[in-house]
Amino acid sequence: MSRTAQPTTMQRTLLTGLFWILLANVIVKPLWILGIEVGVQNSVGNEMYGFYIATFNLSYILNILLDLGITNFNTRNIARHPQLISKHLSGILTIKGALFALYLVVTFTVGALLGYGSNEFRLLAWLTAAQFLNSLILYLRSNLEGLMLFRWDSLFSVLDRLLMIVICGFLLWQPHPASVNHPFTIYTFVYAQVAAYGVTALLALFVVARKAHLRRLRLNIPFALTVLRRSAPFALLVLLMASYNRIDPILLRSIAGNAQAGIYAGAFRLLDALTMVAYLVSVPLLPIFSRLCKEGNNDDLVGVLRLVFWPMMLFAAGIATLCAVFASPLMEMLYPGRGAVYVPVFRVVIFGLIPIGITYIFGTLLTAAGRLRQLNLFAAATLVLNVGVNLLLIPHWGATGSACASLTAQSFMALAQLAVAVHLFHLPPHAFLPPSPAHLKGLLSLLPHAKQK
Repeated sequence: MSRTAQPTTMQRTLLTGLFWILLANVIVKPLWILGIEVGVQNSVGNEMYGFYIATFNLSYILNILLDLGITNFNTRNIARHPQLISKHLSGILTIKGALFALYLVVTFTVGALLGYGSNEFRLLAWLTAAQFLNSLILYLRSNLEGLMLFRWDSLFSVLDRLLMIVICGFLLWQPHPASVNHPFTIYTFVYAQVAAYGVTALLALFVVARKAHLRRLRLNIPFALTVLRRSAPFALLVLLMASYNRIDPILLRSIAGNAQAGIYAGAFRLLDALTMVAYLVSVPLLPIFSRLCKEGNNDDLVGVLRLVFWPMMLFAAGIATLCAVFASPLMEMLYPGRGAVYVPVFRVVIFGLIPIGITYIFGTLLTAAGRLRQLNLFAAATLVLNVGVNLLLIPHWGATGSACASLTAQSFMALAQLAVAVHLFHLPPHAFLPPSPAHLKGLLSLLPHAKQK
């Protein structure tokens, strides 16, 4: 049997990582989205929930100031140089504290410019704390991902949501004497978020500090400046990708009005949820690709690509086709009595799942290889393309035109990344084919449940 026919260590690591992170998120995230978020909105009402969302969006848009690309930089660097984790952890934690101070100043300044009153600032204060704690959790998880400790990473990827499900579920649905005098409010929801993030961050810090043998924090200005300089391309990439992924409703609202923007948002919601699967697959891929790129092991790289590419394409193409065929009942189920208006947009935008799946694989590979310049150029070109096609099509087709622009831009980004990856790594055609039956059987035997039998 050839070398690539045998399951390798990296393939085993990837499969185990995917098993745990998908298992944890498939169980917890639907409970959070369909149970708690819907329950909170029904409890506090649309007006108060809208107040929360508007304030949350400000804290979310500006949260790039809390990270500046450090998390992705750290995952890649620790995967390549695990012996540096103690130095990096000490230095970067102090950087995160300084970034939090910057984030607070900028966020509250923008709030003041927007004319926020005392109620908005009260909510914003708690939301900024939640954003900082969430950013801290993501950074701590990047250390676990870099060390290939995917079971711990899977736990901390859902622990905050699990705690919020318990807290909010009890407060929403368990009768208790204080329920009349102390009803569930939007502030209760935010307090629960801060508490859950805080507990998760403390536990994650404890685990990572023990793994890194961290003894004390030290502020190292030259190190901090080096990290910020090296993470800047990651920050730019995150900003550009967020822009071309989220700019469509903004352009729609400006050109065609709120109604068309609302139609697009409603059609996009299911794609946004399904994209989470592709994102979760990319989480263990970044440290694994980083390690393989450092080692220069092309055989293992091809083996890992074969393991993830064909399932991703089967999932993306299959789900997109099924959703397009059954668009009418799906939209009617989500929006009773109003589903028909979303169908034409949904049938276009859902096929974006295919290029998004490709991007999460090959964009992650190029990130691991340090090809940030090419990725940022592609992302900037994709943003320009998306805006241009939107401006051309929205006046004629409204939300459907914007869906076409989004699909065009996503496809361009995916094909550009795929072409560069094939050229850079000299990928053979069989890198895009499924593993042989014997290889697949060997891989399945490595799953945690199989080992326990």
